[in-house]
Amino acid sequence: MSEENKRLTYRWFEEVWNQGRESAIDELLSPEGIGFGLGEAETGVHGPPQFKLFVRNFRNAFPDVHISIADVVAEGDKVAARFQVTGTHRGDGLGFPATGRKINLSGITIIQIAGGQFVRGWNNWDQLGMLQQLGVQPGGVSMDQLLEKRA
Repeated sequence: MSEENKRLTYRWFEEVWNQGRESAIDELLSPEGIGFGLGEAETGVHGPPQFKLFVRNFRNAFPDVHISIADVVAEGDKVAARFQVTGTHRGDGLGFPATGRKINLSGITIIQIAGGQFVRGWNNWDQLGMLQQLGVQPGGVSMDQLLEKRA
């Protein structure tokens, strides 16, 4: 089971993200599947229709997106994958004009699989780092501010 779940995870990243094959979403994501941590912390992406929209927007923003898996660990019905994302911001799929800048960020996902389909995904990826690399950093605290000596 664990080896098959690893294979499905590699297939997901290659076909959905690197190739942009939306039919793989229908094959691999349960109709009741939910992805957490893809955008706002408490917002889930529900089922293939919403996930396709998410992928379309992200791939519009980064048409050359490439996700490489660095590590995969599987046990029972769950797979954990550490990955690296690269791409060039050439579209407005993130809701703001393309910057032409490149991104290089990392993330981790834990995927629960049942019946050969993804039913839950918990994602943690460097969204802030992506925005900083694009030069559209939201208002926040910089590392310099955190290291500044206070009274």
